[in-house]
Amino acid sequence: MSDARRNASSAQRPLREGQGPSARWTATQAKNEFGRALEMAMQGGAVVITKHDAPKAILISMDEFNKLTHAAEFTLNTLGEEFDAMLARMQSPKARAAMKSAFRASPKELGKAAVIAARKRG
Repeated sequence: MSDARRNASSAQRPLREGQGPSARWTATQAKNEFGRALEMAMQGGAVVITKHDAPKAILISMDEFNKLTHAAEFTLNTLGEEFDAMLARMQSPKARAAMKSAFRASPKELGKAAVIAARKRG
């Protein structure tokens, strides 16, 4: 099957919900038709570049790249803020007293507390 025919038969398909179409191109196609691949990426699509029928790279626009990298930064920052807030809550005198009580509790007392907590949730 020719490269052009393979590209046509691999039809454009979405990478993920809400993203533009993607095309599957061989490395040779991508090299020979880079301008077209670049234009597709700049229009919001993606070009999956394969070598020996295995995906090896993806060409995407700078806007898409920035969205992906900033999403990871945002997630990491959010997790850090949540951890800091939880740690601050755990430093209160009430939380310290509760932890001391939990560590001093007998297995029977811990079992009773677990049952009470499960009933509250359920």
